[in-house]
Amino acid sequence: QVQLVESGGGLVQSGGSLRLSCAASGSIARINVMGWHRQASGKQRELVAVIESFGSANYADSVKGRFTISRDNAKNTVYLQMNSLKPEDTAVYYCKLLQVGSNYWGQGTQVTVSS
Repeated sequence: QVQLVESGGGLVQSGGSLRLSCAASGSIARINVMGWHRQASGKQRELVAVIESFGSANYADSVKGRFTISRDNAKNTVYLQMNSLKPEDTAVYYCKLLQVGSNYWGQGTQVTVSS
């Protein structure tokens, strides 16, 4: 079994920063992809950023230059540093782990950006 536990969400003013963390536990494969998705109220879940085991990362156009994804393989943890936050970044942020053809999701953490 795999468990993902997110932390770091909260309320921040526009222009501020937050750092999300997601720790994976259980049967974690050496080769995997970890990432962040988000879902705003009334909208579909969308990809924010993903990072492969060896560090290759991809970002949604809407967050390029503002968000940075990183990971610590020794801790099976992925991070999302979010800078220059905007009200439209308000959403529930979900951590995701893809390995051996299976997706695992965290419970989500709320990020609210006030204008």
